[in-house]
Order: sequence, then C-alpha cells, then structure tokens
Amino acid sequence: MSVNPVDIELRAGKDPGGEPHILGYDAAGVVRGVGAEVEMFSPGDEVYYSGSTARAGTDAQVHVVDERIVGPKPRTLSFAEAAALPLTTIVAWETLFDRFGVDADSTGTLVVIGAAGGAGSMVIQLARALTGLTVIGTASRPESQQWARDLGAHHVVDHSGDLGEAVAAVAPDGVDLVFSSRTGGMIETYERMLRPGGAICAIDGPEGLELLPLKNKSITFHWELMFTRPLYAPDDMVVQHNLLETVAGLVDAGTLRTTLTCEVGPLDATTLRQAHELVEAGHMVGKVVLTVDS
Repeated sequence: MSVNPVDIELRAGKDPGGEPHILGYDAAGVVRGVGAEVEMFSPGDEVYYSGSTARAGTDAQVHVVDERIVGPKPRTLSFAEAAALPLTTIVAWETLFDRFGVDADSTGTLVVIGAAGGAGSMVIQLARALTGLTVIGTASRPESQQWARDLGAHHVVDHSGDLGEAVAAVAPDGVDLVFSSRTGGMIETYERMLRPGGAICAIDGPEGLELLPLKNKSITFHWELMFTRPLYAPDDMVVQHNLLETVAGLVDAGTLRTTLTCEVGPLDATTLRQAHELVEAGHMVGKVVLTVDS
C-alpha cells in the first residue's frame, strides 16, 4: 500500500480517545475471496485499487473492498509499483475528464501545481498521453523539476518565488486550466494566470478560501475528491473500475509508468511511522509504498 496526504490528515484529525481506525487508501494484492454478488473478480486475481474513507483502510494484511472501485493490476508492475498508482490516478483522471471535461482533441495550457507529487505526476502523464494540452509543471528543487520533465511536462517552472511571473515567462498570453494541490493563498495568483473562462480544480481544503476574485474572468472552480463515488455509491460508481482497467492497459503498453520512488517494509508500526514522516516532510518526489509480508 502507498501513503497519501489523506492518511496524514485523517491520522492528525482522529480523536486519540476514540475508536482505533485503520488508515491506508491504496493497495495492490491478490483476491482471497469474493461475495455472492461479485461478478468481475475471482480468487487468485491480482488487483489494485484505492478504498473508501467510510471503511477500514488498507494498512493491513487483508482488506474488504467494493469491486466497482477495483481494477486488474497492471501485469508489468510489481505489487509495490502498482500500489503507488490507484488514488492519484483516480484523482488525475477525474480532474481532467470529469471536472475539466477535456478529451483527446483538447488543446490549451494546463498548469500542474506540485508536479512532482503523486497526484501531479499522474496529471502530467494522463494529460500528455490522452489530451493535446500543453503542460506546465511547477516544482522548486532540481530533482523534482527533472522528475516532472521526465514524466512529460512541456515546461517546468519554480513555484518557490513569484509563481505568476514564472508561468507568464512561458505562457505570456495566460493559461486555461490549473490543477491545484496547494490552494490556500493562491486564488489571486491563479486569477492573474488564467484566461477569461478558465478553470481551477483543487484537491486540498484550505480554511477561509475566498473565490470572489475569480468572478470578473468567469473562472470556474472545481473540487476533486476521489472518495466521492465510494462514499455515495452513485449509479456510475463502476467508472473507477473502468478507468483503473484502462490505466492498467496504458501501463502495460509502456504509455504510463509507476510513480513509486521509495519502498519501506514490511508493514509494522515502525515502518508505517517512517512512511508517514516521509510524506509529512513535504519533499517527496513520487510515492512511498509500504510492503506487507505474504
């Protein structure tokens, strides 16, 4: 299983005096058993998925999950390599195709804030593979900037200084879309960056977010939470299964790659703490994955 910022947020917000909760929302493994109504998988199938915050998490040796949010594991990846992908892949896919509504014929310019993070890494890859968008990634360190370039970003700019100026240097006429993993205090900067009619999709939830500066340019603001479908079980919940299956095929074809950069294990209290500390430090390139003894 891999560690995501949501694990850190849920752990930090948990009442120490409350009931214990198993964290973890990414996994790859082998199906041990299925319920009577399961149709897509059988015992012995290799799968990958991200679970639901309404259920116990994946930081365990066994886990129960709804088949409609599970995909067949990419055949060319190890379990650790596959476990790095589900949550951030779903975030990236839903951002691009559900929130922004882009497709293979879409052009324009997309800015990916935090391009070397898990979600940013997948937004870059999917945008390059499945759309005609020009991708500008943001990263502050040489190694994270190179990572974004290697994944396919057309341009990479430093977000540690004046981000608006840095983006304007490569897109002087403005940009069309912003994927934001760091939205607090950035709305006015995004407004200056974006062309009229542009759009932002945010995955974080800063308190006191003020969106009025977007009004004059008719800029659309979207939220993306990949747990929405698992939590509310709409009729199209199987979309997450379908997209994971599609992505597995793209990985096996060599079009997409894993974002695993750090592997720790086997899973116990010490290695779980180590993995959380790596993510909390805020300097991760790609994803950290925890392995479990068979």
